[in-house]
Amino acid sequence: MEDLKHSETWRVFRIQSELVEGFETLNDLGPAVAIFGSSRMKPGSHYYKKAVELGRLLSNSGFSVITGGGPGIMEGANRGAKKGKGKSVGLNIEIPAEQHPNPYQDVNLSFRYFFIRKLMFVKYSMAFIIFPGGFGTMDELFEALTLSQTKKIGVFPIILFGSEYWSGLVEWFRSTLIPHNTIDAKDLGLFSVVDEVHEVCRILQEYRKAYNQEIPECKQPR
Repeated sequence: MEDLKHSETWRVFRIQSELVEGFETLNDLGPAVAIFGSSRMKPGSHYYKKAVELGRLLSNSGFSVITGGGPGIMEGANRGAKKGKGKSVGLNIEIPAEQHPNPYQDVNLSFRYFFIRKLMFVKYSMAFIIFPGGFGTMDELFEALTLSQTKKIGVFPIILFGSEYWSGLVEWFRSTLIPHNTIDAKDLGLFSVVDEVHEVCRILQEYRKAYNQEIPECKQPR
């Protein structure tokens, strides 16, 4: 950890430089979808394969695919996107347990600060797709839910991939949060739960038509 007494002023310049680099690099990215998930999912596992499939589908449909740039689900999504026509983007984070960028990226950025990295995800993505993951994945999920609930961002598809993994959390929302009045029942409409890549396409298409968004048509597999 930094000694803030001696580094606080310089930290401002580091923050500024990361913001500028992020804005300049991603400004012309075009329509993009962010995919999150565990770095611990191994190649060949079910969700890794689905991430590859989804990344390729979105890329071939004209979307850029943005991930956290690391291994696991992130690697799978970048790998699939790299096989497609769109850009494969990784927003890596510098952490003590060093995360090495996966090799399937057209654009790679490295961030020291989580909050700047999260800003880039929100600013340059028109949807979040959340695969099974740990604390980092949960952080991105709840950040998106909070921004949507408080209307700090506009209508924003948040898609949980893998009903088996997410069903316990969703049930906890229903059985605990709603009865305690800490969220409203309507807040369950802020997200969708899917199991197949074509369901992701369906949601993106519904969003495109309902809100007249100028984004690519998601080409569902035949």
